[in-house]
Amino acid sequence: MTQKQTVNGIVESVLYVEDLEHSAKFYQDLFGFEIEIRDDMICVLRVPNSQGLILFPKCIAQQPGRTTSPVGRIKGMIPPHGGSGRLHIAFSIAASELEFWEQQLADRGIPLDSKVSWQRGGWSLYFRDPDQHLLELITPGLWTFY
Repeated sequence: MTQKQTVNGIVESVLYVEDLEHSAKFYQDLFGFEIEIRDDMICVLRVPNSQGLILFPKCIAQQPGRTTSPVGRIKGMIPPHGGSGRLHIAFSIAASELEFWEQQLADRGIPLDSKVSWQRGGWSLYFRDPDQHLLELITPGLWTFY
C-alpha cells in the first residue's frame, strides 16, 4: 500500500503590476511585507508563515517568452506563464484585528469595496491595490478549513 502524500500549503502567488516599485511599496507599507528579491523584472515579498507574494511587471505577461530567460542565479528555465485582468488574493487576519485593518485602510485612503459577514462565520474586507487587483482580508470562519 502506498502512503498518501500531502501538499502543505501555497508557497507563492503572483500578481502582474504596471509599476513594480509602486506596487511593492504598497504591500510593504500596508502589510509590512519584507523584500526577499528585487530587481527590475521581479519583486518577491515575504508573507508570514513561509509564503511569498511575487510581483511581475505586466510586460512579462504581455511577452511570455521573457520568463524563459534565466532569472538571477537559477539553473534551468522557468516555464512561460502570465496572467491578465484583475486577480484576487485573500490574506488571513485574526478576528480580533478586523477593526484595526478597517482603520488602517481608512487611514491610507484605501476605500473598501465591500465588507461581508459570512453565514458560516468570519468576515471579509474587500479592497483594491494600485493595479485594481481585488484584495481580501479574511477572518477565520468562512471555510471549514479556515
